Amino acid sequence: MRIAIMIEGKTEKVFLPTLRNYLEKYLSERMPRLDLVPYDGRIPKGDKLQRDVQRLLSVRHCGADAVIALTDVYTGGQQPDFSDAAEAKAKMRHWVGEEPRFFPHAAQFDFEAWLLPYWGELQQLAGHNMAAPGSDPEKVNHMNPPSKRIHELFRRGSKGRSYVKVRDAGRILRDVDLSVAIEQCKELKALVNTILSLSGAEILT
Repeated sequence: MRIAIMIEGKTEKVFLPTLRNYLEKYLSERMPRLDLVPYDGRIPKGDKLQRDVQRLLSVRHCGADAVIALTDVYTGGQQPDFSDAAEAKAKMRHWVGEEPRFFPHAAQFDFEAWLLPYWGELQQLAGHNMAAPGSDPEKVNHMNPPSKRIHELFRRGSKGRSYVKVRDAGRILRDVDLSVAIEQCKELKALVNTILSLSGAEILT
């Protein structure tokens, strides 16, 4: 099984080793090949998304058995493209059309929501005891999303450094139990379940 995963940038890329380690507990010898396809900040929209998905599925190019697209709901603009993860997934499905090998997913409201369950570890890295922004990582404010909350934590911190997504997300994810975030973040669980299902394994309940 070969799965191409379209991602928005380097932050999601550092997530792959942690995801692989988690999946190996369930898949062992059935572990699929996960090919990351990074974009410079944004997953394409409209016809461009459809073309890229078909290219990845084409035997002449990537030859993927399935394509997953992972976008943030919060994209940083004044007029967001999506109101929530459900709308993001519905729009991507509409743009690509009736392609059964395409699986849209979204981080609500951005990838850093999946880091919020490890707030204690983030506090230690930043050197500040700023309170966690809420008990449900995927309900953190749309216009003040998790990434901004983490930037603020580091700005206040005693370590004297800014939050660098690739460096700090990588440090957090390297040693954590991903099941903690999966149980708190339904969109992350949905992504994991898509990979498990495509690989012929039982999904998480």
